[in-house]
Amino acid sequence: MLAKLHRKTLAASLTLLFATVSTASFAAGTKPAADLGAASADQKVNVTLVLKLHNQAQLEQYIQQTVTPGHPNFRRFLSTAQFADKYGATDQEIKRVQDFLRQNGLTGTLLPNRMAIRTSGTISQFATAFQAPIHNYRSKESGDVFHRPSKAPVLPASIADSVLLGSSLSNEHKVLSHRITAPDAAKVTLQAAAKTQASIAAAAKPAAGNPTATGVPGEYTVGDVANLYNINPLYARGITGKGTTVAIVTLSDFYVDDVQAYWDGIGLTTKANRITKVPVDGGAPIDGGSGETSLDVEQAGGLAPEADILVYHGPNSGSSFTNAALQAVSDNVADTISTSWGLPEIYNFAALNVDGAKNTDTTDVGDLQIWHQILLEAAVQGQSFFAATGDSGAYDTVRGLGVGTTPGTFNAPLTVDSPASDPFMTAAGGTTTPFSYKFRTGPVESITKEQVWGWDYLQNYFDKYVGQGAIDLFSVGAGGGVSVYWKRPFYQLFTQGVRASEKNQTLTYNDTTGPQVLLKLPGNFHGRNLPDISLNADPETGYIVVSSVDGGATAGNGGTSFVAPQLNGISALLTQSAGHRVGFWNPQVYALQNIFGYGSWSGFNDIRQGDNWFYQGKGGYEPGSGIGTLNVANFDLFLRAF
Repeated sequence: MLAKLHRKTLAASLTLLFATVSTASFAAGTKPAADLGAASADQKVNVTLVLKLHNQAQLEQYIQQTVTPGHPNFRRFLSTAQFADKYGATDQEIKRVQDFLRQNGLTGTLLPNRMAIRTSGTISQFATAFQAPIHNYRSKESGDVFHRPSKAPVLPASIADSVLLGSSLSNEHKVLSHRITAPDAAKVTLQAAAKTQASIAAAAKPAAGNPTATGVPGEYTVGDVANLYNINPLYARGITGKGTTVAIVTLSDFYVDDVQAYWDGIGLTTKANRITKVPVDGGAPIDGGSGETSLDVEQAGGLAPEADILVYHGPNSGSSFTNAALQAVSDNVADTISTSWGLPEIYNFAALNVDGAKNTDTTDVGDLQIWHQILLEAAVQGQSFFAATGDSGAYDTVRGLGVGTTPGTFNAPLTVDSPASDPFMTAAGGTTTPFSYKFRTGPVESITKEQVWGWDYLQNYFDKYVGQGAIDLFSVGAGGGVSVYWKRPFYQLFTQGVRASEKNQTLTYNDTTGPQVLLKLPGNFHGRNLPDISLNADPETGYIVVSSVDGGATAGNGGTSFVAPQLNGISALLTQSAGHRVGFWNPQVYALQNIFGYGSWSGFNDIRQGDNWFYQGKGGYEPGSGIGTLNVANFDLFLRAF
């Protein structure tokens, strides 16, 4: 058990997350907003027309073959040019789209994957091209002003059968970073020389000795991750990510000096001049999300200290999120990619009040479909891709929309996060590692085994020792659950513990006239379960981050935003160790778990305790921590055996 006690003040605990609720949109036309009239006709916007893939079923089958040992196509990953030739748009389709753009005074740039054409122009040009006036709106909740089409955009018949249109014409969506902090997050001083062998040994499990570890929950480093998940044997073999490239897809710029200060401060030797920024749609600003990007680079690059790092960053509006991912995949330089941003899957649904007994009949799921095509290309090119599952436990809308029963509030249906919910994404969940805690006059309590992360363990403590309902922590915890859009993928068909969606789930807005049901979610839908793999994410057992925007080095940082880049860095190590790209993780990890289970030689640690406010930790797969956590050295042995 870790000896460090965390002591906190109640005043700090009360602030938490929900005082700064995001204004992210969940579906066009459903969020209360005042129409301010037509947007400025001369305002410049970036629009990406994503071209539909050909032979998608064949592509998905080929991806499965690339990660099936013994198959003739095992590890026969495609180049971007090969992907474009086999599955991308035809010359005729591309010409029709380019002709359409020219007719509207626009020009477009085709990406090498033949899957997207980027263009930019004025709001007036796009409003005319898509027969959809674009208006400004003011949120009745936050007062934020944004623009979006006042009616559904219309694609001309000449291109309607070959183009996907996502959120390009709206800047309403503000994608969330999946990072949160402990209520008592404090500034710290990084002094590698002050660490003792005793503190390192206290944190070690199962392999001790990483010199950059602290052994202090809440002040963990990448060295502690190496200790907790048995990465050190790879380092002992000289596996450091050398010769590999990791990519971060993000929506905030960052200071490179912060990242280097983190690595230097914990005493980690890294490759020089390894970071390259790739701005997309003009690039992202330095802003309140910059700490997210810093931690992504610190974690991925810290676990793989000799890997090169590409940071694809775009502004947090319109289609820049998918555009940044598109660029990272089309470039096909990175062996492994991660993102720690996302939105609830149901934000993409525009068809309201659907029959809850059936799968959602959505008409505006362009971003979900665009992400799917991006991930298919990544998988067939052998690029591993990881996404955070969110920090609202099993109720993914809570962090973005809040929760309540008074006018102006929403209920909290069971929901999952996108793009983590896509079946071709490896979804990164979160746990709490063993530690002891004490709050004010309450007694010391301990978590003795790694468990699913959900702050209901703290809620129970406060209810018991402070007062029932005095503090509300609902629903902070690791994202996980069942997709109500994506069907159960092939790799989960024989996995014990996967679930169907729960019945009677609705997204409801409490208007002054009473509750208004905005969306009925399908019950008993056999959808994709997430997460797939988890690592420590609880801020109470969290990490140090260095970010100038956040005031320097701080402790008590957590969220599944740490797990995605950690898996990214681990994947780079596995790539070097194997001598080739690992490819799409999910079929490989589920097969190993299904065949070999858990034990001393397993690549996975079973998480049997805790919950994420709904899904309980138990033996085998569960939608709280997925398969469980990694034993990286053992997982590496399995990968190298084939």
